[in-house]
Amino acid sequence: MVREIVFDTETTGFDADKGDRLVEIGAVELVNHMPTGKTYHQYINPQREVPEDAFKVHGLSYDFLKDFPTFDQIVDDWLNFVGDDGILVAHNAKFDITFCNFEQKALNKPEFSWDRVIDTLEIARNMFPGSRVNLDALCKRFNIDNSNRTKHGALLDAELLAEVYLQLIGGQEPAMMFDEKKKASNLASVVQFGSEGIVREARHFPLSEEEIKLHNEFLQNKIKGAIWLAEPESGEKNV
Repeated sequence: MVREIVFDTETTGFDADKGDRLVEIGAVELVNHMPTGKTYHQYINPQREVPEDAFKVHGLSYDFLKDFPTFDQIVDDWLNFVGDDGILVAHNAKFDITFCNFEQKALNKPEFSWDRVIDTLEIARNMFPGSRVNLDALCKRFNIDNSNRTKHGALLDAELLAEVYLQLIGGQEPAMMFDEKKKASNLASVVQFGSEGIVREARHFPLSEEEIKLHNEFLQNKIKGAIWLAEPESGEKNV
């Protein structure tokens, strides 16, 4: 079983070392590349003001956030949702993982190791070099409806990213798609060779006397030296 946690964070800025903090985490669970319906979502009191530039991105003010739990109050729930086996999937994962690890380390909680992280930004850059590969651009490329994304929101972005991720790795239910392709290939063999107990009766298309006459006239008058009309030489046989 492959368990993946596709997640996104919102913050007060770009640098945890300079005092920026998490203000929102949103995540969705995939098992064997299939959404399970389990999600995690939490607003977080950053215990500091939210700069205007950050507010313009996600629309979360300190006045709104101040009544929510601080990170130390939600960290255990967050880590329990991720679990020990969850592969973490994020867009520009370095940013999100760095913030999570900074907050978790400060509380003497386990940090996420990089060997369990998948960065969809790197995948997209390799697949579409020179193209825009932000979340909105990828949603447009894959015809994913992101019309509700008027501002960044961690849970909505995680849900959109999960759809994008499944497209990046070959479409939703890749294992099932592989099975269906295999079945189609097998069926093609069955139809061609009549194997595996599937028998298709020959279809008959009887010709009228007029069609037979025209066909014979065509062979006799239009095609010169046809090999199928030649008499076999001694010792030969028609195949």
